[in-house]
Amino acid sequence: MKKNLISIIILMLLIVNIVLSSVTLFSVMGTNRKTAALVTDIAAAVNLDLGAGGESQQEMVSVSMADVVTHDIAEMTIPLKKGEDGKEHYALLSITISMNSKDKDYEVYGADIASRESLIKGEINDVVAQFTVDQARDNSHYIEEQILERIQVLFDSKFIYDVTISGALYQ
Repeated sequence: MKKNLISIIILMLLIVNIVLSSVTLFSVMGTNRKTAALVTDIAAAVNLDLGAGGESQQEMVSVSMADVVTHDIAEMTIPLKKGEDGKEHYALLSITISMNSKDKDYEVYGADIASRESLIKGEINDVVAQFTVDQARDNSHYIEEQILERIQVLFDSKFIYDVTISGALYQ
C-alpha cells in the first residue's frame, strides 16, 4: 500500500510540474515576442540614424580598377570650428580623389584636374571647417561623403566617384 501511495504522490507532483512548466512557458513566450519586437524596432531606428538605405546615401559605383584614375591633393591645414573648449583646432588632411576614366566627363575635366585643384580645395575647406575637432575625428566617413557631394555639384558630374581621406591629423 505504501508503494502505491508513493507512486500516486509522484504522479501528482509530475502533473503539477507539467502544469507549472506550461504556464511559465506561455508567460515567457509573450515576453520574448515583445522583447524581439523591441530589438527589431531599435535596430531599425539605429539603421535609419546611420543613413543606411536612405535617400541621401550615394549610389555604390562599381568601377574596374583598370578604369580608376586617382589624384592626390597634398596635405592641407584647415582650421576647424571651435568646440566646447573654446580653443583653436586644426586638421591636417591628405585627400585622394578617385575618378572613372570611362566616364564621358572625364575627358573634359579629368585630364587636367590639377588645374582645378584650387576649386576642389575650396570645397574641402568649406566642408571640413564646419566640424569641431571631436566631430571630425568621429565622422571621417561622413566628411568624405559631404566632400564628394560638393565636388560632384561643382563639376556637375559624377566622374569623381570617391573621396578618401588618406591621412588625418587633428590638433
